[in-house]
Amino acid sequence: MEFKNLDPVLHSQLRLAVISLLISVKEADFKFLKEKSNATNGNLSVQLTKLKEAGYIHIVKKFHNNYPQTICQITPHGVEAFEKYVEAIKTYTNPDKT
Repeated sequence: MEFKNLDPVLHSQLRLAVISLLISVKEADFKFLKEKSNATNGNLSVQLTKLKEAGYIHIVKKFHNNYPQTICQITPHGVEAFEKYVEAIKTYTNPDKT
C-alpha cells in the first residue's frame, strides 16, 4: 500500500472549494465564489492569487455596468491537478485498492 502525496496547493479547504466549484461551472465571478465558499473578501483574494500563481486558474478583471468584476476560469492544468488530487485522496480512503 502506498499513499500518494497530496498537492499542497489544493490541500487547503478554500482553494479546494474554489477548484471544485470551477470544475463544475468552468468559470465564475468573485461574488459567486465568495458566496458559495463563505470566504471573506481578503482570504478569497489571497487564495485566488495562489491558485493563479500555480497555473490552476486564469483571472480576468473587467468592468460590468461601471462596476469591477473578477472572473475566474479553471485552466487545463487546474483540471489535471484536481484529477490527480482526487486520485491521491482515494489512496487514503481506499488503501486496500491501491
